Amino acid sequence: MKIIHVVAAMLIKNNKVLAVKRNYGEFKNGWEFPGGKVEINETKKQALKREILEELAIKIFNLKYFDSVEFDYANFHLHMDCYLCTYEGDDLILNVHSEYRWLSPNELDLVDWLEADRMLLSKLKCYLEDIVN
Repeated sequence: MKIIHVVAAMLIKNNKVLAVKRNYGEFKNGWEFPGGKVEINETKKQALKREILEELAIKIFNLKYFDSVEFDYANFHLHMDCYLCTYEGDDLILNVHSEYRWLSPNELDLVDWLEADRMLLSKLKCYLEDIVN
């Protein structure tokens, strides 16, 4: 089975996390954490910075490893490394997504997450709730 290695950003702002809705491909209309494939000769952090700049037109900072997910989709195996991130500014430009939402811990279940991303929600909810307390 083909293995795809991706990185994803968990952008946190005001105790909410950014979720984006895919606008293309096999998983169109699914919600996910933004990010993408790691290219040859890129570190994971370099790939994530590049992908977020391409997808949202923002520069991310303070990348901190959060968790990894292994998931078998029908046609490939996904390995996804996720990082907590911050960014400057307020404006996001959706270059490859149709919609975005900032979700609080109790709103995480309100969107239809892609299966691999869904695996992170419980740990993320605990993390976000700990920030407040």
